Amino acid sequence: MARAIAVIIARIIFSFIFFMAAGFKFADIGATAAYITAAGFPAATFFTWIAAFFEIALALAFITGAFFTEASLLAGIYVIFLAFSFHGPSHWQQNQAEFGFFVDHFTFLAGLLFAAVHGPEKWALRHSLLKW
Repeated sequence: MARAIAVIIARIIFSFIFFMAAGFKFADIGATAAYITAAGFPAATFFTWIAAFFEIALALAFITGAFFTEASLLAGIYVIFLAFSFHGPSHWQQNQAEFGFFVDHFTFLAGLLFAAVHGPEKWALRHSLLKW
């Protein structure tokens, strides 16, 4: 029972993080688009909307357990993309705190990979395309 409770708490945390990230994007699409533009990406407003809806989809997958493994893997890819795009080595000389932000993404990746392998535990819809 302790394992199931720990996993549901982790699922809630993952969901909260992605709901919160999407909420910040929806709250000020323009600011997020400006940040994406500053990183050198084109079509920033379009990518902001895509990212926000993607984060909502991830959050729903984590909270429900549906497509949990797939969501964990996709979230891991997304998190590492964000690490390199917005906090990678080119940012470290301007602000050493960026290195910490960069490393934090790998900690998050570790949790997502662990989740992908171990699954959503109890209280999940358990739809999946992958079988581990």
